[in-house]
Amino acid sequence: MGVDDVPLDDKAKRMRDLLSSFYSPDPSMSSSSDTTSSSSKRTTLDDINSSSFDPDQYMNLLVHKSNLERLLQRHVEMAAEIKNLDTDLQMLVYENYNKFISATDTIKRMNSNIVGMESNMEQLLEKIMSVQSRSDGVNTSLFEKREHVEKLHRTRNLLRKVQFIYDLPARLGKCIKSEAYADAVRFYTGAMPIFKAYGDSSFQDCKRASEEAMAIIIKNLEGKLFSDSESIQARAEAAVLLKKLDFPVESLKARLLDKLAQSLADLQLKTEEISNASVDPKDLSQEESNPGSAPAATHEASVREFAEAIRAYRIIFPDSESQLIKLSQGVVTKHFEAVEEYVKKRICSTDLLHVLRIIWTDVLLMDEVLHEAALPNYSLEAAKVAVKQYVASTFSHLLHDISDSLTEVHVKQKEGVGEYSLQTALEASKRAVLQGSMDVLVDFRQIIEDNLELLVQLKPLIIDLVQEGFQDFFGALDDHFLLLSGGNNAVSQDQGFVEGTQVDKAFAGLVLVLAQVSVFIEQTAIPKITEEIAASFSGGGARGYEHGPAFVPGEICRIFRSAGEKFLHLYINMRTQRISLLLKKRFTTPNWVKHKEPREVHMFVDLFLQELEATGCEVKQILPEGLRRHRRNDSNGSTNSSRSNPLREEKLSRSSTQRARSQLLETHLAKLFKQKIEIFTKVEYTQESVVTTIVKLCLKSLQEFVRLQTFNRSGFQQIQLDIQFLRTPVKEIVEDQAVIDFLLDEVIVNASERCLDPIPLEPPILDRLIQAKLAKTRHQNPVTP
Repeated sequence: MGVDDVPLDDKAKRMRDLLSSFYSPDPSMSSSSDTTSSSSKRTTLDDINSSSFDPDQYMNLLVHKSNLERLLQRHVEMAAEIKNLDTDLQMLVYENYNKFISATDTIKRMNSNIVGMESNMEQLLEKIMSVQSRSDGVNTSLFEKREHVEKLHRTRNLLRKVQFIYDLPARLGKCIKSEAYADAVRFYTGAMPIFKAYGDSSFQDCKRASEEAMAIIIKNLEGKLFSDSESIQARAEAAVLLKKLDFPVESLKARLLDKLAQSLADLQLKTEEISNASVDPKDLSQEESNPGSAPAATHEASVREFAEAIRAYRIIFPDSESQLIKLSQGVVTKHFEAVEEYVKKRICSTDLLHVLRIIWTDVLLMDEVLHEAALPNYSLEAAKVAVKQYVASTFSHLLHDISDSLTEVHVKQKEGVGEYSLQTALEASKRAVLQGSMDVLVDFRQIIEDNLELLVQLKPLIIDLVQEGFQDFFGALDDHFLLLSGGNNAVSQDQGFVEGTQVDKAFAGLVLVLAQVSVFIEQTAIPKITEEIAASFSGGGARGYEHGPAFVPGEICRIFRSAGEKFLHLYINMRTQRISLLLKKRFTTPNWVKHKEPREVHMFVDLFLQELEATGCEVKQILPEGLRRHRRNDSNGSTNSSRSNPLREEKLSRSSTQRARSQLLETHLAKLFKQKIEIFTKVEYTQESVVTTIVKLCLKSLQEFVRLQTFNRSGFQQIQLDIQFLRTPVKEIVEDQAVIDFLLDEVIVNASERCLDPIPLEPPILDRLIQAKLAKTRHQNPVTP
């Protein structure tokens, strides 16, 4: 095995051994360690560090085992190792040499500094011995005088105590006059040790006089303790003094706690304190002389006094903690009961915040002296109830505002206070819904952004309450809309209507306003409210994720989309019902079999057009305009419609035989299946759509009333005249003129079917009667320039 195969660790150890042997102070120790080390390992011939190393044998083995190139390489390695060892040896010598030089300099400095120290120590010892000898001399000379001074001092103190005992009755009398009971108790308790030792002998008279004075003091303190005119602090001090005098205060515990409980009435928040709480503190500081600002300061002073009383009672009665906890929690409970009554009024968030700050200040004052009551946590639970009630009250007031804006139109017209525009009611209702909701959100945001510790802990709950509040509010608003509309197809009698009677104009307008407000809530209000809630009231989580989101705008939009359609149809039904009652009265009153020849258009036509005009005025105030469809230019004349259909003329000119009626019915049915006119379509939120639907329903009712009567020729001609006059004004206000033409024709056809002699009026006569009616109408209603 060659030297080059020796591992790196062996090379390092060999270097350490060489250095150790170089600096080893004991050669024998080094040789013994080497021997031990070499004996612990397997000795080889090529171990150059062993003590038995043979250079010749090593060279012979190296020459035999290695070629020339390997020998040269080994030569270079050994030369490098020798050079490294020399360098290491040189560095160690330099380093140790520097240390030796530094140590030599240090020793020299120590020698120079020690020189003269011994003489200084000898001088110091001599001075100490001199001071000690002089001190002993002074103590010896003053020993006798010192004992005498101490005796005089003890005598003087004893005389002072004796004088204090003799003066004690007089001092106690002065304390009684000045009501300085604390000083009296201090003086008497200080003299008690002397009275116990010498009260029956030397100071018998002083003890008796002092006890008589203390009896008066105890009586006065007891009276002060139960006096209603005394403050809580004064009562507590009296109890402390009595306890110092070993008075059996425990027997008075129940009465004292009852007195403390009675004092809670002074701590309750008064109406004036709550009202002043809503005043700006800057204003209060500027008006300190104003008596109205006194209650708040008085309340704080009372609470501080109560807190100090609790502190004193805990010292006097260590086992009264449970009663004190109950009393302090009762104070907080009364505070929040006052707040719950206060929030029932219409207050803003600033008012609520000021009141909560007063309560939280009281809680912290009492918590300092009675931490065991856990008043912050207790008040937190009470604050949850108060905040819930405030949120509910706020939404209740918002609902009331919206209701007022809606019902004002009906109330004013019912009271006869002029005309109140439906458009004004609509705008006021929209403003009440949107602006009112935004004001409520601003109010709630001020609460959650306040840094009051009580509200910071309630922030997640308040966010959930706001979201739940809006969800429940719009549900309640939908129910209220339904109540205002008269419920399900019925109108309350206190509003002046019952089902089957004439519908009040203002009430019908209210239903139309409700329909448009519902659309506004769905399309405008809910998106804006949702955006504001997402920006300022996100988070929450107090209700738990298992209950789902508190505010679901999609559900609210669905509710009011359905409500809007329901109210729109309800308005149409109410208006149709009103007109149908007019038509029913028209067709049930006369005897159509004995009807006289028509001389003019019947006045029911004017009433019918007036109702349609009133309906048009209402919808124009509430609904937007739409696009009219299916205009027919060939039906503008008074008689064109009756002559535009040859088949219709043929039917109207037939005889009144059964054959003519059958043929008329067959041709009418054939026309129905041929034209396939769609009469009733979906109602849109436009003026034309609503008016057209009402007209269609009225004409269908008119058809049914006609089908229930039997007409003579004159009655049939009267129906023909009335319907023909209606054709032009009705078509001017509808959007689907083709359907109206068809329905008007159906009325005439139905009348002809129910006529005993269905011979129509001649066109010239029909035109003359219509023109006469038009002239009369223009005369009664002249057009103003």
